[in-house]
Amino acid sequence: MEVEVAGIKLKNPTILASGILGTTGASLRRVAMAGAGAVVSKSAGSEARVGHRNPTVIEVPQGLLNAVGLSNCGIDEMAGELEIAKEAGVPVIASVYGFSIDDYVKSAGALNSYADAIELNLSCPNVERAGHFFGKSPELAFEAVREVKRKVKVPVFAKLTAEAGDIAEIAKACEEAKADAIVAINTIKAMSINIDARRPVLGNKVGGLSGKCIKSIAVRCVYEIASEVSIPVIGCGGILTGEDALEFIMAGAEAVQIGTGVLLRGISVFRKVSLEMKEFMEERELKLEDIRGVALR
Repeated sequence: MEVEVAGIKLKNPTILASGILGTTGASLRRVAMAGAGAVVSKSAGSEARVGHRNPTVIEVPQGLLNAVGLSNCGIDEMAGELEIAKEAGVPVIASVYGFSIDDYVKSAGALNSYADAIELNLSCPNVERAGHFFGKSPELAFEAVREVKRKVKVPVFAKLTAEAGDIAEIAKACEEAKADAIVAINTIKAMSINIDARRPVLGNKVGGLSGKCIKSIAVRCVYEIASEVSIPVIGCGGILTGEDALEFIMAGAEAVQIGTGVLLRGISVFRKVSLEMKEFMEERELKLEDIRGVALR
């Protein structure tokens, strides 16, 4: 079930999403060897970051709620981790975040030589324009993608948030800025309250919701984006089974990313999802090309 996304060949359409087992080269390599078609590193910034205080991750019905706070080792150390990850022989995608355009450009430029593609985590606030988020503003998203594209030679993926007023509009802005692919979606802002303690459970109070509970939202976003852009779309959000992945493919996705599913179903989830997709198609004598975007027709 080989697929190609923005010129990058994958042995199967499953990709490790940023944030899960993506901190070290050894963990990325392990995931790749467990069957992932590609792996995405944890988002790295121009400087190392400690993140939020505990608790940072809790389990909620049908998913996880996290407020890690972009904790990371920084781009200098991440470069070495990416080199280790590439030993597995599958495409390695470097995720970067920024609080300004310069942040994105610096981080992407530093990791350009170590990755097969750069993924821009656009769910960040712009410190130069208080109250504005890159992933919610077509203008800011366009500028971030455009400037990074000018800096790097590898494909650039834009990872978007469902919290944008019109996610398809953001995707179109990224396409106009020459993004090579769109990833949808990132986690969704949420909260859980301990009714005995009478306060939010997470140390940061608010966190990002992921897992099965956001799948239908993610499928809708992929559908809307695929309806408006011609560049590849990678679906992400609540994928645990081959059936889940096929929904995204039918909504127009070229491939899918799995994050929380790794924690809920184990590191073999990539191989399992690929096998379940293959069995579905073989039973019906179908190929991925036959069903990709079929819901859009």
